Amino acid sequence: MALLAQQLPRRFNSVKLTSFIKAKQVTKRSARAGKAVLPGFSAQPLLSSDTSFLRRGIKTYRTLFWNRFHSASTNRTKSSAESTLLPSVAEQQERILSLESELPLEEVDDLPPLSPLQSVSEEEAIQIAAYSPLPISSFTLADYVDHSKTLQKLVQLGVDLSKIEKHPDAANLLLRLDFEKHIKQILLFLKDLGLEDNQLGPFLTKNYAIFSEDLENLKTRVAYLQSKNFSKTDIARMVKNAPFLLSFSVERLDNRLGFFQKELELNVKKTRDLVVRLPRLLTGSLEPVKENMKVYHLELGFKHNEIQHMVIKIPKMLTANKRKLTEIFDYVHNVMNIPHHIIVKFPQLFNTRVFKIKERHLFLAYLGRAQYDPAKPNYVSLDKFVSFPDKIFCKEIAKASLNDFEKFLKTL
Repeated sequence: MALLAQQLPRRFNSVKLTSFIKAKQVTKRSARAGKAVLPGFSAQPLLSSDTSFLRRGIKTYRTLFWNRFHSASTNRTKSSAESTLLPSVAEQQERILSLESELPLEEVDDLPPLSPLQSVSEEEAIQIAAYSPLPISSFTLADYVDHSKTLQKLVQLGVDLSKIEKHPDAANLLLRLDFEKHIKQILLFLKDLGLEDNQLGPFLTKNYAIFSEDLENLKTRVAYLQSKNFSKTDIARMVKNAPFLLSFSVERLDNRLGFFQKELELNVKKTRDLVVRLPRLLTGSLEPVKENMKVYHLELGFKHNEIQHMVIKIPKMLTANKRKLTEIFDYVHNVMNIPHHIIVKFPQLFNTRVFKIKERHLFLAYLGRAQYDPAKPNYVSLDKFVSFPDKIFCKEIAKASLNDFEKFLKTL
């Protein structure tokens, strides 16, 4: 019995050593499991050290095996008087702590592995803490959401990580940010601008790069817009509809405003109203704008003041597709016989689908109501012509039923 008492601590310590090995091997296998799928898209900022992971394993196994050993020691104490030779619980625990501090992690590799056949009671199994390994690299940010409070907060705000993860640099940026230090101040700034809670998610999904901007630079750009007499409501509307606006320097914003004021020969107020209604004029490419200006003037034959009038009413005409513009003008001017001066009054024609204009004109021509001259009777307003839904168009303009219109469309 005395021999058994001497062997028990040794066996217990052997189990503890094998527990170290198990934790070390789990760590190594986790490191080998990752696959480098996106260059630079890694989770290094979130990974814990091997030592930290190993100590969690040591703590768990120490609890399990100590409970088992303590139970066995208690039973043997009751059955034999020689049990007084066993070390006390306090002494045994001191030996365990001493073993942990004296055993270097490098020497764990030389010890035999833990047997997978060793039985574990149900009570001990419940106490085992399972830690899911963090992937070294991944195709998706979803693998890191459970490990990153920053990503969790962004998801709660409505940010679509599936769109951001298509850009590896952006994904790495988010993984390295701390919500309290880097993101919270940007969110408060956007809230002060006037963005609502439900607008933050779509905004950040498009312009996630704003987290890399200096807060003072953002405030400087807002101050510049305010100096140009843009109201707080105007700035909030512009930032919402053109998320990249605040990523542009003051010099670039000033150059864009100057371009439209000079190119269209607008005064300050009209220039300001133009970019408030279509703020992406300040962030998008200027090439489509320059090309469309040439199309209106050289190909379609509009005068400069006519172009100015149409653009102020429908700013999207500056960025519309060139082919669409020419097709609409060709049909309205050459087929419907509408002169330039009438088209200028109804520039919304260029913001309408071509086939819709064709269908309605052919139906009115079939009924004998295709009359677009305001000086003649039965005049059809081009504004109502393109803006009314089919049911009202048939009732108010064509003086026919919707069923008649649908039957006519089947003959085209």
